[in-house]
Amino acid sequence: MARHLITSALPYINGIKHLGNMVGSMLPADVYARYLRQRGHEVLYICATDEHGTPAELAAKEAGLPVDVFCAQAHDAQRAVYDGFALSFDYFGRSSSPQNRDITQRFARRLFENGFIEERAIRQVYSLADERFLPDRYIVGTCPHCGYDKARGDQCENCTRVLDPTDLIEPRSAISGSSALEIRETKHLFLLQSKLAGEVEAWIDANGSQWPTLASSIARKWLTEGLQDRAITRDLEWGVPVPADTWPELAAEGKVFYVWFDAPIEYIGSTKEWADAAPDGEERDWRSWWYDADSGADAVRYTEFMAKDNVPFHTVMFPATQLGTREPWKKVDYVKAFNWLNYYGGKFSTSQRRGIFTDAALDLLPADYWRYFLMANAPESDDTSFTWELFASSVNKDLADTLGNFVNRVLSFSRKRFGDEVPGGAAAGAVEVKLGEQIAGLLAEYEGHLETLQFRKAAQALRALWSAGNSYLEEKAPWLEIKTDPEGAALTLRTAMNLIHLYAVISEPFIPASAAAMRAAFDLPGDNASWVTAEEARTLSAVPAGTPFTLPPVLFAKITEDDLASYVARFGGDPDADPTA
Repeated sequence: MARHLITSALPYINGIKHLGNMVGSMLPADVYARYLRQRGHEVLYICATDEHGTPAELAAKEAGLPVDVFCAQAHDAQRAVYDGFALSFDYFGRSSSPQNRDITQRFARRLFENGFIEERAIRQVYSLADERFLPDRYIVGTCPHCGYDKARGDQCENCTRVLDPTDLIEPRSAISGSSALEIRETKHLFLLQSKLAGEVEAWIDANGSQWPTLASSIARKWLTEGLQDRAITRDLEWGVPVPADTWPELAAEGKVFYVWFDAPIEYIGSTKEWADAAPDGEERDWRSWWYDADSGADAVRYTEFMAKDNVPFHTVMFPATQLGTREPWKKVDYVKAFNWLNYYGGKFSTSQRRGIFTDAALDLLPADYWRYFLMANAPESDDTSFTWELFASSVNKDLADTLGNFVNRVLSFSRKRFGDEVPGGAAAGAVEVKLGEQIAGLLAEYEGHLETLQFRKAAQALRALWSAGNSYLEEKAPWLEIKTDPEGAALTLRTAMNLIHLYAVISEPFIPASAAAMRAAFDLPGDNASWVTAEEARTLSAVPAGTPFTLPPVLFAKITEDDLASYVARFGGDPDADPTA
């Protein structure tokens, strides 16, 4: 089996993330990681909090905490939410870790030795009102390319163009709002991306042809516009320090590396954190995942998950950084990029607290409701919009009616008529043979969509598998069948119970808690099936007659009109919206 390295874009440290962040990186990565593990692959799923940069300093100041204390607390708070969503990270690290500091400094030294970093005197924006140099993100103004009036000094989030603060029209401080800015000279390190442009383009030509159009088009847009040399240091107190053994003057001035230089390196740093955290007696080799092709990194398939605004940094800047070290670092094989999940047509926003945030979501309903809905409506081909009406419709129709009701009907009726064990009954007939072929075919579709990371299509195939059970139950009608053919009714219920077990196994990537509850309904000693083969799908015999079973708790409660009204009142929305819009 293959070795799969999976990373999702690092969530920034300044606050709990919204559902758009969840569906754009961490959740699909988790679904894929769970699926691959079930198929027997060796998987390492790595993520971390992104903790450097001015926003972290300002958030800590607002909270009245030292920045390191703030980041430690915020990391724990975010991790608790991700645990609540059942994200199966192998390790969830921190970009402020000693491991990331050491590896980032190593990258910088190697790039410098190879002629890809140089020190330059530049003129930088200084805020008289704030009495400080302003990092790019804290200068805002109008984008000269698209006219967006809230563009940041590093990138316009509207058109995704990379900017310098001096490009902005009518710039102002994002801290104070003051336009009393002046240009002063200071020194910084620059990554000479222009010298690496040809290598990056050749690498994308060789590796990017199979990426989704969204990822490849953004990467090539950057290349077409030309790679510019980029400052990779900032005047901040919090960050990976410039190493004094290589740049003593800049180190003495307190320069730190730009967050977009060290954050992608944290994928490697977090892997080393994972290795260093191994329990006594367990050996973990982080290098075999990332470094030295002779030790196996060439056998690793690396998949990254991210929203579209992160694509340029992961497909151009980070690969350029890796290439420039002249060391055999593992580079991404497949970039799964997502569009935006909007909230009633407007953007989710952490800074403006617009939309549903992950902690609030878990306070309302269990994680599986959100996991299924988000993946069934993942913004893969275009932007999608969250509405409470669509959410309620999806939960009620797919989860409560199609899956939950099937499980409850089958187990309740069988217990009432045949007791607490799976009934025996007649041998499988033509209807069951037909059902088995249908299930095997739908399972193959489901697997194919997960293999190719088509999550909406995978959710559709999973829903079709659940629907097949309902159609079978309606066709056989055991509540009528039992009156004239008890053995036939027993067969129907036994077959349906095997469908429940199959659903438990294959639904686990999407709804792990509900899958575990369905599986636990059957007292099957030694039940360690990780997946279902095509033949097992055809025969539907994993749960034999005589197996004790219990009724699980209600898997999914319907969202009522009163519930919907309360959600809209609390979070905003349009109660008259078309649920299919």
